[in-house]
Amino acid sequence: MLDARNHQGKFGADYVRVLASAAGLIWSQDDVDLDGVDLCLKLPGRTRNGFSPRIEVQVKTVSRLQDRRGLIDFDNLDQVQFNKLAGPGFTVPRYLFVVHVPTSAAQYADLHTSGLLLRHIGYYLSLESRDPLPEPSSKRHVRVKIPVSNVLTAASIRALVTENAALPTG
Repeated sequence: MLDARNHQGKFGADYVRVLASAAGLIWSQDDVDLDGVDLCLKLPGRTRNGFSPRIEVQVKTVSRLQDRRGLIDFDNLDQVQFNKLAGPGFTVPRYLFVVHVPTSAAQYADLHTSGLLLRHIGYYLSLESRDPLPEPSSKRHVRVKIPVSNVLTAASIRALVTENAALPTG
C-alpha cells in the first residue's frame, strides 16, 4: 500500500489523467522527472494551429486550501520547482496544476448509480509572467496565487492545449 503522501500525489495525477481523457487528449510522462514536468498532455493530429499541440504540467496536491478573496494561496512549491515553471521561453507551455483532495484517502472517489465521483477539484496556473528566482533552493518555498476561476475541467484542459498551439508561420 502507498504511504499517504505518495497516495495523495498519485491520486492528483490520476485526476488530471481522467480529465485529459475526457477532453480527448492523450498523456505521457518522462521515465524520470528531471525537468519539473509530471505529465505532457496533447491533442494528437493536425489542428488549425499546428500538429499535435501540447502542454506540460507539474501536478501538486493539497488537502487544505487557503482561499482569500477569490485567490488560492498555494505555498507548497519550492523555489527549484518554481523556476522549472516560471518565465517565458519554454518550447512547450508549462502549467502548475493543483488538485484539492480530501484529507482522507477513503473519500477520494465514490461510486453512485449516476457515475463515478472524484473529489475535490483542480486548478491551473501559468507562471510564464513570473521571473525565475536567482539561486533557488529546494528548502525555500514560493507562494503562488491561483484564481479560483481557473478550474480544471475537460474543457479548460483542452483549451489550454489548443489555445497554446504554435501558430503556423509563413
